[in-house]
Amino acid sequence: MTINSPASILWAMYLAVAEKQGADWEKISGTIQNDILKEYIAQKEYIYPPAPSMRLVIDTFEFGSKFTPRFNTISISGYHIAKPDRPRYRNWRSPSTTASNTWSGRAVAASMSTSSAAAQLLLNAHNDFFEEIAKYRAARKIWYRLMKDRFGAKNQRTWLMRFHTQTAGVSLTAQQPLNNIARVAIQALAGVLGGTQSLHTDSYDEALRCRRKKRAHRVALAADHRV
Repeated sequence: MTINSPASILWAMYLAVAEKQGADWEKISGTIQNDILKEYIAQKEYIYPPAPSMRLVIDTFEFGSKFTPRFNTISISGYHIAKPDRPRYRNWRSPSTTASNTWSGRAVAASMSTSSAAAQLLLNAHNDFFEEIAKYRAARKIWYRLMKDRFGAKNQRTWLMRFHTQTAGVSLTAQQPLNNIARVAIQALAGVLGGTQSLHTDSYDEALRCRRKKRAHRVALAADHRV
């Protein structure tokens, strides 16, 4: 669920429906974005002041680690931070700093293990093919050192930087939109060669309309599958 301020509320509704249907919470998997700090930096869709908002996120970590161990309770978004005209490395640096210094640090302060706050990241893939690959690979090495050496994480799963990659909608043009197919394919390939675990490919007509043609969706999905 790509939602932040009301993430805990929607997640509670989701779990309530699952319980009503007889589903086992320990077997449910999924992700809530739940990255409230991104709202103060980029989208500005926050509801509460920073301190209680961050407390609410930490509470979801603790609840998730106890009752829904397969559910990702945060997906830190570098995608929206990278949208403005900023150097590409900030697409990684900002969410990684948020993950390590803020959420992992607060989890430790709350006497939780770093595994309980092991974050998934949402990163952007742009047109600079080799730079993007290098960014992802360097980020994975840095993440390993942060979690293993700085926070002393014992669970080896925590050492792995788990991230989702989305191609850069901001790079797509309304003029000659079919050229966007090549842009998206190159960006997607950079994400895969960089080690991404999941991938979102934008439709070639994204710059033209919000309600896209089915053909554009199929082309984007085909690019995802072939890469």
